[in-house]
Amino acid sequence: MSEYILNLLPVTEAEKAEFEAIAPDAVHVYAGRRTLTSEQIAQATVILGWPRPRDIKGAARLKWFQTMWAGTDEYEGEGILLSGVIFTSSSGSNRQSVAEHILSFTLALCRRLPTYRDAQRDHRWEDHGAMKTIFGANVLVVGAGNIGATYAAMCRGLGAHTIGLKRTVNGPIAGFDEVFSIDHLDDLLPQADVVVLVLPHSAQTVGLMDEGRLSLMKEDAILISSGRGSVLDQEALARTMKGGRLWGAALDVTEPEPLPTDSPLWDIPNLIITPHVAGGMRLELTRRVCIQMAQDNLRRYLAGEPLKNRVR
Repeated sequence: MSEYILNLLPVTEAEKAEFEAIAPDAVHVYAGRRTLTSEQIAQATVILGWPRPRDIKGAARLKWFQTMWAGTDEYEGEGILLSGVIFTSSSGSNRQSVAEHILSFTLALCRRLPTYRDAQRDHRWEDHGAMKTIFGANVLVVGAGNIGATYAAMCRGLGAHTIGLKRTVNGPIAGFDEVFSIDHLDDLLPQADVVVLVLPHSAQTVGLMDEGRLSLMKEDAILISSGRGSVLDQEALARTMKGGRLWGAALDVTEPEPLPTDSPLWDIPNLIITPHVAGGMRLELTRRVCIQMAQDNLRRYLAGEPLKNRVR
């Protein structure tokens, strides 16, 4: 029986032809989240893209699913994917986009750009004094994966000393001067000038950056969160910053999302908030890399070879 490939990726006509050339004997169906039907889900043996978790529960024939995002937690609940379904991600597809966003946060805070933007809005010509540089700074990246390593390489190119933390260390990682297991977090926080959280949501990461760990940071350190909002205790961050600690902070992710309008975080002057826009398909580069990853894994799947970015 031929494969039924349900393609929910943002593909061009030329890219549809590329998929069909890779799997000429398959049935190729293209749809979006809003146009997806229960019949298409029921027939699919392969799904590429971003279906809603509630929709994918009806995929009784499914053998392989590749999400178009790096994050996979929304599909890992009980009963969403049937046992035996191969599950892969597009981890690394948005590394450049997110890393550039984090670097923008870093430089904006170092140069007090949020403060000067506030002054501009009020038509105030003011000098707000000392600034920071990441040249010679210790940059600690909590989550030394694709995004963390790309960001670290950018900082290293600007003269920073980069330290990465990850769950399991198997050797050096490009972009980092040093790499340690995450067990060293408490020891390294007091040394860091910039702390970047790029961790996924998991039972182990929820609340990892709590009030105690915020208190370990230098009084004039910078904190950036761009993985999952659940990693950071936001109320503790608000108390810490209102108490005069930290040079600044930036959040692209919050818990919950959208951030409630009554959150105290909105009114902290040296805090930047963006609405989870660091990644996604906002760069053509990201979209094209995501398509290429799916095409590469489709070739592997049809050849019976190991798939990349396998979650299970």
